[in-house]
Amino acid sequence: MNRSARLLLLRIASVLALAFAPTAAHAADAPPVPTVITSTRMEMWSTDTETRSVFQENVVVTGTNIKITCDKLDVTATRLDTEENKDATVGTLEKFKTLIATGNVHIIQGDREITCGRAEVFPAEDRVVLTEKPVVIDNTGPYVATGTRIVLLRGERRLFGDNIKLQGPPIRDQGAEKDKPMQPPVSLPRLPNP
Repeated sequence: MNRSARLLLLRIASVLALAFAPTAAHAADAPPVPTVITSTRMEMWSTDTETRSVFQENVVVTGTNIKITCDKLDVTATRLDTEENKDATVGTLEKFKTLIATGNVHIIQGDREITCGRAEVFPAEDRVVLTEKPVVIDNTGPYVATGTRIVLLRGERRLFGDNIKLQGPPIRDQGAEKDKPMQPPVSLPRLPNP
């Protein structure tokens, strides 16, 4: 691959990374809304430090600037208990620790659309790991990234992964025009002698 092709690929990758990560201004525009999870079946249990929930069949998650649908969702949330509710079966949930979506995963977030077999969301780390034939589409480009594993980092404008294939908009032909005669090189001015 020649130098100009490498630079062009680097530019496309940079644009893709910028497009795939929401900007701080865009994230600030969306007021926080409660996360809502619905499904046909659900099982929940708690320990002293966390609550775990498994949602199955027709799973839909909606929250601030995000919608996730999948076959199964395994959620772990940390507990924030007071003396009054520390023995409750379901304690007060403080924060989502992980959301692991499997089976026909579809995520819509702003102009970005993701499909894959497995998506691991780590809200505290602002990280999403996509596996099992992930496809990330940025509808503003349009840009499409596929691979065996794709990692998205929120707020850092980064996308990386393994065996990545990137498809972007067409690039104008950079070769010489067939019907145009070759022009002599432009002569450069001589440098002054010291």
